[in-house]
Amino acid sequence: MPDPSPTEELARRAAGGDRAALDGLLAAIRPEVVRRCGRFLPCREDAEDAAQDVLLQVARGIGTFEGRSRFSTWLYTVVANCARQKYRELKRRSAEQPVPADAAQQADPRTTSVIAGSRIDLLEALDRLEREHPHLVAPLVYRDICQLGYAEAAERAGIPLGTLKSRLHEARRQVRPWLS
Repeated sequence: MPDPSPTEELARRAAGGDRAALDGLLAAIRPEVVRRCGRFLPCREDAEDAAQDVLLQVARGIGTFEGRSRFSTWLYTVVANCARQKYRELKRRSAEQPVPADAAQQADPRTTSVIAGSRIDLLEALDRLEREHPHLVAPLVYRDICQLGYAEAAERAGIPLGTLKSRLHEARRQVRPWLS
């Protein structure tokens, strides 16, 4: 087995209770976490806000990382969950504070925060997919958004590789018409 990466080693030590390793781990993963959150939330400020939630969840939950899979795989699950939760929170807040009509017409949904009143098609599609076909969400998130390999995505989703591929195909088919 190859030597673990420095991040994987920090994660293993942090999971064992090493506070210095946890501090080093959080510093090491922050840029990647912000980048990954940006795949869900195109507005930089929203992505950074979600990244803070991810880092907090990692700090609080590192003891649950058992090392059976790679830390990066465990982390992608936390990123996906926190970013989608942040989106829901922003969407709920924006519904409570409607934007003036002229501002909404000028908003670019690829760069404007949900809180500013725009709609982010991918996250809307994921929410709809979760309501209509919840078993298809994890394969799509792990493979297409977190960009895990097929085997790693199947492992993380807890399903056989063939099932992952089948569900991924169906998820893409379902989501395609919902994206503009």
